[in-house]
Amino acid sequence: MKPLKILHMYADILDLYGDSGNMEVLQYRCNMRQIPCECHYYHRGDPIPDFSAYDLIYLGGGADLEQRMLSADLLRCKNSLQKAYTEGVFFLMICGGYQLMGNFYRDADGNELPGLGLFDYYTIAPNSRKKRCIGNIVIQTTITGEPLDVVGFENHGGQTSGVSKPFGKVLFGNGNVFEGAEEGYCEKNVIATYLHGPLLSKNPKLADYILRSCLQHHTDQPVVLQPLDDALENACHDILCARLLKKEHSSHPIAKNDKM
Repeated sequence: MKPLKILHMYADILDLYGDSGNMEVLQYRCNMRQIPCECHYYHRGDPIPDFSAYDLIYLGGGADLEQRMLSADLLRCKNSLQKAYTEGVFFLMICGGYQLMGNFYRDADGNELPGLGLFDYYTIAPNSRKKRCIGNIVIQTTITGEPLDVVGFENHGGQTSGVSKPFGKVLFGNGNVFEGAEEGYCEKNVIATYLHGPLLSKNPKLADYILRSCLQHHTDQPVVLQPLDDALENACHDILCARLLKKEHSSHPIAKNDKM
């Protein structure tokens, strides 16, 4: 089996709230299934790689300072990243990475950073830095083919508008804008979201959707993943959703014995 190839961009800059843990989760779930997995890194100023040679391109979260630090370098990669996107490489982008793939980001001081323009949305921060969408969040997505509750943590001032294909509808929290109804952006091979946490540690079904999509990148055959023992991960997910949505706890024994 060909190794799953991941490119983690700006890992030294974009790593809010444990975002790098998303790549650790994917590598762990590959290793448990004996799927070869390679994680490479791209840093500012590196030679522009062949982005199309990867199955997954990942950008984590970063605040205004970090986005200013890497904006020019990201634009340098625009054509190669556009080519990878059109060729079906999977893109996973969190918070700052999400914002920079749109048309532009305007910060609280009115300074505007050009985005990559890969997608049509744009982000504008309110004038006051105290106005933020912050706290736990639950959204419901159908990206896996059936309704799936996804839980995470959001902390962003930027308000993202012009989203044509949201990642999911907001069940608890804010989302793309204050008290919004929708969160993130998605396509078949794209997930862009404000959910930190890291996202994939709390949402194993979403992690496996991404793995299947990446493994199917070079084949027309459906990929069936070996089931893993996700009892602890699912209990954590169910308990968090239950608390936030005020539902009954999962019938899973770990959830029943929860002492948190």
